[in-house]
Amino acid sequence: MSLPFYIVDVFTDKKYAGNQLAVFLDAGNLSSKEMQQIALEMNFSESTFITKLDKEKNKAEIRIFTPSQEMQFAGHPIIGTSWVLMNKVFENSPENITVEVPIGPIQIKQSEDLIWLKAAQPKFWDVFGKEDFPSFSNLTIDDFDNQYLIQEVTTGSAFVIVPLNSKRALENLALDKDKTDKWLKQHCKTDHQGLYFYSFEDGKLASRLLYIEHNQLKEDAATGSASTCLQAYLLKYHSPEIEKINYQGDYMGRPSQIHLKGKLANDQYDITIGGKTQFVAKGEWEA
Repeated sequence: MSLPFYIVDVFTDKKYAGNQLAVFLDAGNLSSKEMQQIALEMNFSESTFITKLDKEKNKAEIRIFTPSQEMQFAGHPIIGTSWVLMNKVFENSPENITVEVPIGPIQIKQSEDLIWLKAAQPKFWDVFGKEDFPSFSNLTIDDFDNQYLIQEVTTGSAFVIVPLNSKRALENLALDKDKTDKWLKQHCKTDHQGLYFYSFEDGKLASRLLYIEHNQLKEDAATGSASTCLQAYLLKYHSPEIEKINYQGDYMGRPSQIHLKGKLANDQYDITIGGKTQFVAKGEWEA
């Protein structure tokens, strides 16, 4: 069986930056095991599989896989897949489409060269003490922003949001793989576990996502789902309205820009993230 696929770079205004994504079309006959094997072979942070397509209603069902597991929700795969659907698959380049993922339908809007998604309502989980972090990282107690909490937040995928008080602390950050893995497994509520560090120095929002996969410490170039969690966190603790660019990937040579735009009113979160996508390649995959 031959599957057409696209490769795009997401959350970037130029190729070979941002976060890589492989998008497989006509994947409805693949098993979960086959999708997982293909995602591992591709070895991007995520790959997506379009399993059902309704061109009349501009709707699609997709599944999202990392090299190790299926995701219920992930930002950069949804943004990148939506760009492929809007610009390569659906006719007339529609401005609005619906993408169905395991957590439910996601509304997508294309405005000029940005693709925007609206996230689900967040849940705020456990709060952690900064005293744990020097045991598995090079951070000191003085590196944390004491105005804000360290907290696990989810909008479909969960991340531990860790506020740092300077870009220097973010840039110099180093983790011990085994000790980090142990801490994540002991404290996080889901199988998908990641630490999302950020700094808000001089009004510029910068971030890094670090996680363990296949017994390796990895970093992500641009994480849309974590950015929706960070946006929810900032709306709750920093300001009830936000319009910012989240800069991620700078410290791994793949600079990324994730647009945040949201409001909090009457305990309802309006969380949207947006980004540009660059077309890199297309081909046929022998499944």
